[in-house]
Amino acid sequence: MAPDAAGGEPTARAVAVVPAAGRGERLGYGMPKALVPVRGTALLTHAVRGLLNAGCVRHVVVAAPPADVEVVAALLRDADLPADVVPGGADRTDSVRRAFEHAVKAVPDVRVVLVHDAARAFTPPSVIRAVVAAVASGAPAVIPVLPMADTVKQVDFDGTVLATPDRSALRVVQTPQGFATDVLTRAYAEAGDSATDDAGLVEKIGVPVATVPGHACAMKVTTPFDLAIAEAVLAGQENS
Repeated sequence: MAPDAAGGEPTARAVAVVPAAGRGERLGYGMPKALVPVRGTALLTHAVRGLLNAGCVRHVVVAAPPADVEVVAALLRDADLPADVVPGGADRTDSVRRAFEHAVKAVPDVRVVLVHDAARAFTPPSVIRAVVAAVASGAPAVIPVLPMADTVKQVDFDGTVLATPDRSALRVVQTPQGFATDVLTRAYAEAGDSATDDAGLVEKIGVPVATVPGHACAMKVTTPFDLAIAEAVLAGQENS
């Protein structure tokens, strides 16, 4: 959603996996979250276009709700966005696994894989390029992060506060997350249980995860409030 401020394109070109099979009940649209429109265009379309426009992504694979594979494929075709669409799984991890397996078969020589949430549809190109460049430079896994702005409390099951973690050491994680292909392959083979982010699986196998600066525009659209913010910011850019 923000103009890109980064420099040139990384030498590596990545494959991007986009899990987009979530139902998005909290948005209240009665459709998969990835298909919810922002300024008349589906979140997924914004996300895929952003990946391809970053100039460092050579191929995109989308994991769609199994019943909506043809709908999603047609949506991307109509937007003139080349991408493969595969049926997603029972949860996010299974959807990423299916799309990742397809991506490796489609592009056997790929060395950098991105995993990007369709709900983070407005991640600036500078962030995408920074993640790809860091993996291409030798980092086995890279995630974009932001400092915590709020105080965080650790609580027990009854909601009683147990501790106040030092927020200076905490970060909010965004996507795309980038991985060396062999590292993500190993993570799914050895620690392939369900996880909310793929870096968590990589951490479980003892591989270090590096960070690059994220961006406020890489917010995750989850609630109607988030959607309203995305609409307003995108409208401001279109009118500027």
